[in-house]
Amino acid sequence: MKKLIRLLLTVVLAIVVLVGFRWHRYVTNTDSPYDEVGITLNSAMPGPINSWGCARLKATFAGSLPPYGCAAGNATQWR
Repeated sequence: MKKLIRLLLTVVLAIVVLVGFRWHRYVTNTDSPYDEVGITLNSAMPGPINSWGCARLKATFAGSLPPYGCAAGNATQWR
């Protein structure tokens, strides 16, 4: 039973690390703010983490349209 719990915790931790790495790679990228997986991950993040990610994207891509999850009411301005 202990081995099963340890295995499940290891798998959950690995998933959290991989998702966190993928999200961080998206918000700190310099290529494009329109990566589908990154947009989905950033939109699913809790409020403060999402806001930080959107601020990083805005600092890098201020001249482009914001991706889903970072747009203000009319979807053409960053929040």
